[in-house]
Amino acid sequence: MSIDIPRLQPALLEQLQGKLKLPAYDPSATGIGIVHIGPGAFFRAHQAWYTDLALKYGGDWGISVVSMRSNDLAKALTPQQGLYSLVLLDKKTEYQVVGSIRELLVAAEQYEQVLQRLAAPTSFYVTLTITEKGYCLNTLGELDLTHADIQHDLETNVKARSAIGLLVQALALRFAANVPPFAVLSCDNLTDNGHKLRNALLTFARQKQPALANWLEQQLLCPCTMVDSITPATDEMLPKQLAAELGYQDNWPIKREKFCQWVIEDILPAHRPAWHQVGVTYTQDVKAFEKAKLRLLNAPHSALAYLGSLCGLETVFDAMQQPQLRNFVQKLAQEEIIGSFHAPAELSPAEYSSDIFQRFDNPAIRHLLAQIAWDGSQKLPMRVFPIILDNLASGRSIQLLSLVVASWLLFIRLRYQQQPDTALVDPLSATLLDCAAACTGEAQTDTRLFLALGQVFPPALQQSDSFKAELSAAYQQLCPLFLAPQGTDIAAFLQDILE
Repeated sequence: MSIDIPRLQPALLEQLQGKLKLPAYDPSATGIGIVHIGPGAFFRAHQAWYTDLALKYGGDWGISVVSMRSNDLAKALTPQQGLYSLVLLDKKTEYQVVGSIRELLVAAEQYEQVLQRLAAPTSFYVTLTITEKGYCLNTLGELDLTHADIQHDLETNVKARSAIGLLVQALALRFAANVPPFAVLSCDNLTDNGHKLRNALLTFARQKQPALANWLEQQLLCPCTMVDSITPATDEMLPKQLAAELGYQDNWPIKREKFCQWVIEDILPAHRPAWHQVGVTYTQDVKAFEKAKLRLLNAPHSALAYLGSLCGLETVFDAMQQPQLRNFVQKLAQEEIIGSFHAPAELSPAEYSSDIFQRFDNPAIRHLLAQIAWDGSQKLPMRVFPIILDNLASGRSIQLLSLVVASWLLFIRLRYQQQPDTALVDPLSATLLDCAAACTGEAQTDTRLFLALGQVFPPALQQSDSFKAELSAAYQQLCPLFLAPQGTDIAAFLQDILE
């Protein structure tokens, strides 16, 4: 039996009571008010899920899903009337059918239909999950007018290759028909995403039609957003699991952790889905939420990644099962991170931090430390160094933060030793490995080698005597862990080092 709510046998529905959550509305009777471009697993686990919950409160807020090129999802879900199963992974697994997708289109095959849907007066919102590359931005975060897809879309009036070109083409149709522009929400992990998206659309419009650009300048809404939830890829076992547990076949189910967050800048018109009633946060300060995520989620993540890797551990869950590592990251958050920034009014840092550690402790999510450890030269300057600088400026402790940085330096040395079997994944890998090769094991000498890298460490840290002293002390403290032979009692080492 394939997934089809109206035809699910009454006996099966009764059997699944309390185990499977179904839409609290009639999906087939819901009109379309949202167009989504880039329908990957995260969109289906996040924005489509929030919209599904909001539809309980009424409104024609069904979603028309648009894929720019791939027709895989359309082939899988069209026979299921857009319905699909979401598996929520936690200590107890939960199952839900999501019904907010009402149409699946492929721009490469149904371009005119896509344009018509975008131009329709009833399409009030467009959401995007197209990855950072999909915005065609340059290193300054501005539209790259030399990008091949952007050049193609500027030079022709036929099928747009880029999402930016497609949206401006649709907005031009609305302009000509005197239909207000749709609001556009970027749901990608792109800092300041709303402003960058709006500027990209305006820049493109100015090249094509100045009058359109002037109109958009006055009316186009592109709120900044922040999204968060871990969505592992669907493997071949998930459909089998659903068939065994629930008794029906789903062509493309998805799974994610139970935790989910969506923060939207509060500039949307009043006519909107009831997202606020189902957990979406509206705020005037999305940047503050981004800072909270970087500091309270990403910084402890990096701490676990590097310290856990030095201990020979594999996943975040494994690391959290080491009491000393758990205590360290919790102490790091409480003593050196929470007080380092002003939280937005809508967020309790202590509660948010507690939620994050519960996520880290989820046995159903296999989040590899090695993957979190990638690209440390790019991540630490965003996740950890700003906290250190703020704490130095305010006279707060940086002892635990320095241990995080020292663990990264020793992790680089570990990867140097593990060559060629295990590579260091980092844009600056060659430079970092050269530093590791020159290390002597003497703390001041080794830390000085790494601190000299201006591509990584800002001048304020390179010149800070306090940071240099703390980093050297932390490095010396962690060296026994780095040098410990395999099979050493990790807990005993951590007891001495971290407590």
